[in-house]
Amino acid sequence: MTLSRRKTLALLGGGTIVAATAAFGYDITRSPTRAAAPWSAAGGYDDPRLRALSWAILAPNPHNRQPWIVDLSGPDEVTLHVDTNRLLPETDPFSRQIVIGLGCFLEVMRLAALEDDYRVETEVFPEGSLPDALDARPVARCRFFPTDAAADPLFAQVPHRRSNKEPYDTTRPVPPSALDAILAAAIHGAVPGGSLSEEDIAEARALSREALRIEIETEHTYRESVDLFRIGRREVDANPDGIDFTGPVFEGLSRVGLFTQETAMDRTSVAYRQGLEAVYANTDTAMGHVWLVTDGNTRADQMRAGRDLVRMNLAATAQGIAMQPLSQALQEYPEMAGLYRTIHARLAPDGGTVQMWARVGYGPEVGESPRWPLEAKLV
Repeated sequence: MTLSRRKTLALLGGGTIVAATAAFGYDITRSPTRAAAPWSAAGGYDDPRLRALSWAILAPNPHNRQPWIVDLSGPDEVTLHVDTNRLLPETDPFSRQIVIGLGCFLEVMRLAALEDDYRVETEVFPEGSLPDALDARPVARCRFFPTDAAADPLFAQVPHRRSNKEPYDTTRPVPPSALDAILAAAIHGAVPGGSLSEEDIAEARALSREALRIEIETEHTYRESVDLFRIGRREVDANPDGIDFTGPVFEGLSRVGLFTQETAMDRTSVAYRQGLEAVYANTDTAMGHVWLVTDGNTRADQMRAGRDLVRMNLAATAQGIAMQPLSQALQEYPEMAGLYRTIHARLAPDGGTVQMWARVGYGPEVGESPRWPLEAKLV
């Protein structure tokens, strides 16, 4: 997570940070190297399946868990499984969001294959699935066939796509034409929606702020996130998943013991209070919102939503628009039930399931999210 200098200085005071920087010098200015390598390695394989998969692992996914496992034992075939050790049982008790992330993976793989003159035929959950849990059965079975079909221009945005978690520029409204382009990218069956009206933005900002407060102030859901904090480049390189905190400020604070998983859980600390305000600064600067609704809530519905979510993210990138999913109010644990009903009444008044909701706006440039190398995800 790359926070602005203003926000990170506010966390614990500039003097402490300067002292830590002086103590550790150049070492804390270094960035993770292994965790960033998959971004530059993408496409550099001989097997067309590996080329497509090397792009697919860059897809967005909840808490950056990267829950995919790939079996290449069948000729011209990719079988996708979920790593059940990488689920989020507290914030995503039915693994709906995990399936959405797997849908993102499959769509980026399809776009990459098409760029390489291959079409992909995909059968999702070919051996069936459970509505409230994921198990060892295949998530998808995909076959590659040569094609002369035209490539999808959205693929060009894959290296540049981000889930931008910084404050957005409140002086720059999102043009309606950009919103139209983002919504038009959804082609797999989830129904897209969006709004740029000031009244809707104000209401949605308040709702997303409250959802964040509930998630952070609920012990078991906040602990799930904190357990996935990767603080400093050494932790990120060793475990390039979860929620990363890198850069000189976080490096310095972690070296002197002022920012750890334990201090993050201390609700009386300055770091906790200022961190909460920093998170609110993100939701409070939304300049519009987009969402996806499906008629049902089957695993196939969730997969379609994931495919369309990443397409909308890529279309936003092409428009120069930042985008960040706001999944908190859509989570199905008891403490969030009231807001879950509220957002469904607001965005799906005629019924259905709101699968994803996101803020949009003009944001600062941010770096790539850490990734495990493709080889770590192959059976």
